[in-house]
Amino acid sequence: MANNYLEELVAEWYDFRGYLVKRNVLVGKLVKGGYECELDIVAFNPHTKHLVHIEPAHDAHDWKKREARFTKKFTAGKKHIPGLFPGITLPDKIEHSCLLGFGSNTNHPTLAGAKVITIADFIEEILRGLAGKNMHSNAMSENHSLLRTLQFITQNKKRFSNVLGQI
Repeated sequence: MANNYLEELVAEWYDFRGYLVKRNVLVGKLVKGGYECELDIVAFNPHTKHLVHIEPAHDAHDWKKREARFTKKFTAGKKHIPGLFPGITLPDKIEHSCLLGFGSNTNHPTLAGAKVITIADFIEEILRGLAGKNMHSNAMSENHSLLRTLQFITQNKKRFSNVLGQI
């Protein structure tokens, strides 16, 4: 299980959609111990050949600090991701994304060369993807507890819209 809910949510969503998912991958073993970097989520869809590297962050750092941090992660990703799925031929193109809890992608559509996605946009994507998937005939796996919760919300949207409208 991932260490935080954003990593867990991303991993569940990509796994649900048929991707092979690697989480919290330590890469670049250093001679004196430790690793160069940790890649939060790397996912590959063997049917569509789509390869993604997602770095979720729920920090309030300034954009300069984020730029340095994500540049390090995505540089390490470009270097080490090709060896993460032994026996599988991966595409040369890796889609890199920053999933941010704080900040907007209006003035910062990219960060360290990667697409910036807000948590609100990501959750909206999930809710739209789950809409119409009846819990009784198309129940979410218990291995996807966060998606299961969101599926329950989409199933009962009328009830929750009243509550959300009062907040």
